[in-house]
Formats: sequence, C-alpha cells, structure tokens
Amino acid sequence: MGDTWEKNQESRAMRIFKEECSGLVVDIQERLFPVMDKKEQFLKRILILLEGLKALKIPLLVTEQYSRGLGSTIEPVKQALEPYVAIEKIAFSCFDEPAFSGALGQLGSKKVIISGIEAHVCVLQTAMDLLDGGYIPVVVADCITSRCPEDKTTAIERMRASGAIITTSESILFELVRVAGTDDFKTISRLVK
Repeated sequence: MGDTWEKNQESRAMRIFKEECSGLVVDIQERLFPVMDKKEQFLKRILILLEGLKALKIPLLVTEQYSRGLGSTIEPVKQALEPYVAIEKIAFSCFDEPAFSGALGQLGSKKVIISGIEAHVCVLQTAMDLLDGGYIPVVVADCITSRCPEDKTTAIERMRASGAIITTSESILFELVRVAGTDDFKTISRLVK
C-alpha cells in the first residue's frame, strides 16, 4: 500500500497543473535574438506559448540581461507580454538576481515554465539554480534557442539529466488545459493550428 501511494505522489509531482505554475521568459533581447539559430521558428513558437499561458492566466516573469548593452526585449514578445515589465539582471542565472527570486517567491509557484535564450547559458544556469532552490523547471524545448544548435542540444541533455522536465509548447499548453471541450481548450486549439 505504501509503495503504491508513494509512486502516485511521485507521478503527480511530475504532472503539470496550471495552479502550481508560473512562466519565465529569459532575455529575448534586440541584440541577442538576430544571431540565434532558427530564430523565426523560435519566435513563432514562443508567441504561441506566451499567448497560451496568458489565456490560461499563468503569471509571467520576464528578464533582460544587461539591457543597456543588449537592448530591450524584442517588440513582438513585448506585445505578447502586455503589460510588459522586465527584471534587469547582470548574472547569467535569473535566480541570482534578488528581484527575480523575490518575485518568484511571492508567486508561490513550484513549477516554472522556462522559455528564452541562450539555452546553454542563462536558461541552463537558471534551471540548475531553480532545481537547487527546490523548484521544478519545465523547459520548453521549442521555445529556447542558442546561436549554435549543439549548445542547445547539450544544454537540454544536461537539464534533463539534472531533473528538469523537458517538454514542447503544444504539449505543455494541452497539459495545462487537461480536458477537451472547455473554453480554454478551444483557445489553445486555435493557437496551435
């Protein structure tokens, strides 16, 4: 009996429920975005993800790495995030920025749905620090990118091996919806078509 209960609890911990989530958009900035691998495909997927998370009322945090040098968040992402407020950082890991860790703590979310750039630097270090901080990073593989595809692939492998959940934008949105036939389901279905 005890073993079954423990397995059910572990399984539930791996399922993703919208009530326990927040979203994180990492450093999709003017001087970084143009040099990213498959940037147009990445942008299309991230906009779908952000619209879906907003429709599902998932709170979103946004960071910018040294915006004075790297510019602001790119305009299409800013528009998708309205109202747009970014947390400035100089540390690669978002979790090392007190304004971010404080804002995340106030949300009370246990799972953090992560998108952004670069996969092998800021996204990776943030995911590792979230794990160390007792959070569960949910890394949306088609909503992260790097300049070099091998860097992204290696970062995903490392995050998965460390305990992060790896998913895709369509998969996470339908997991958050849970059932067909609802208004949320119809909204998400329209977005992913």
